[in-house]
Amino acid sequence: MLGTTICSDCTVRDATICGSVMNNEPSALENIGHKKSINRGETVIWAGDESIICANLLSGVLKLVAYTADGREQIVGLLYPADFVGQPYAGRADFTITALTNAELCVFPRSAFERVLTDHAGMERLLLQRTLAALNTSRRQMLTLARTSAAEKVAGFLVDMTSRAASSGCRATDDAPVTFDLPLSRGQIADILGLTIETVSRQMTHLKAAGIIRLPGGRAITIADSDGLESRAVAA
Repeated sequence: MLGTTICSDCTVRDATICGSVMNNEPSALENIGHKKSINRGETVIWAGDESIICANLLSGVLKLVAYTADGREQIVGLLYPADFVGQPYAGRADFTITALTNAELCVFPRSAFERVLTDHAGMERLLLQRTLAALNTSRRQMLTLARTSAAEKVAGFLVDMTSRAASSGCRATDDAPVTFDLPLSRGQIADILGLTIETVSRQMTHLKAAGIIRLPGGRAITIADSDGLESRAVAA
């Protein structure tokens, strides 16, 4: 059981579809959900398996993966805290979902979750809106891959990553540059953007030389000039 206290303490509740349920209205989700911790590299859902769960991502980053006919992995999307995981009304999962970092989910059995959606039109409407927003994001990514330069692709990726991941990053002060860990390797970024690892590394080096980003070490990145980064991603 997921107690009311756990729900009220949830740091992403207002940003998830649960936020569509009025605070003074008993939520049926409290009766069907439970928290689940996921280790980095652990798979939550396998493509082709029966779709048996839905979830809200509470912390961490997940990747959505498709596989080519020869077995190669292609990352087709990323999920961040407050994003919805899974496919209600779907018999089988279309994509494999794996944790890029340690993560925590609030998990609901799919059939029970579908019944809750039937009783809460606001939640169902919000889920539809998020699904359409995700579709639009995928279409914009297709345009990025087809029409922009390597520099614009990398800058655009970092702009999007900053807006999604910076909430969990750190700042010395409110107006200081944000620093966070990239959940993806250079190779994975290259796969998403349709570039080579060498090209991604070269573009990151250019951004560092221009004073737009700093690379403290490991996968850490500091956005030193957010306006400069956005200007380089303008076409993205």
